[in-house]
Amino acid sequence: MNAPLPPDRVLFELDLAAPAFRCGELEGRWRHLATQWPYAMFAVAAPPLPGAPEQFEFRFNCSGYRATPASAQPWDHAANRPLPGARWPTGPKIVSSVFRPDWKNGQCLYLPCDRMSIEGHPNWRNEHPSRLWQPDRGIICYLEQLHGLFFDSDYSGVRSA
Repeated sequence: MNAPLPPDRVLFELDLAAPAFRCGELEGRWRHLATQWPYAMFAVAAPPLPGAPEQFEFRFNCSGYRATPASAQPWDHAANRPLPGARWPTGPKIVSSVFRPDWKNGQCLYLPCDRMSIEGHPNWRNEHPSRLWQPDRGIICYLEQLHGLFFDSDYSGVRSA
C-alpha cells in the first residue's frame, strides 16, 4: 500500500493542475520536467538568441510548499547537476543581478520570491512587494518572474555564449 503524500506535495500537485499553471504550459512559457520530492524541475522558455538556449531549466526546492517559499537553482536536467555559471542567463543590469553564480554558491537566484535570498533582506518586503513569494499562487508566481526576465529587453543570452 502506498503511503499518503505529504501535505506540501499535495499542494504542489494541486498547483500543477491549476488553470494558471496549465495555461503557462499551453502557451509554451514553461513546462514541468520531473519531480523527485521535495525537488521539482521546470523548463522556462527564453527568446531565441545566438549562442543561447531557447529554454532554461531549474531545480526548485519545494519543501514546506506553499507556506515556505520555493528556492530555484539553474539546472542541467539531462546531466542532473547544477548548470555551470558560464551557461547562466545574463544581461546588462537586471538579469545579471538575478542570475549570480557567486550568490550563495549558485544555489539560488537573487530574487525576493526565493526562500534563500529573502533571508537577510527584510527591506525587500517593502521595496519589492510584487516580487515576493505569494503562497496563494505558489510556483506560478516564481515561474512568471523567470519568464518575464527572459522576455525583458535586458536579457542578452548566456554569460559565455
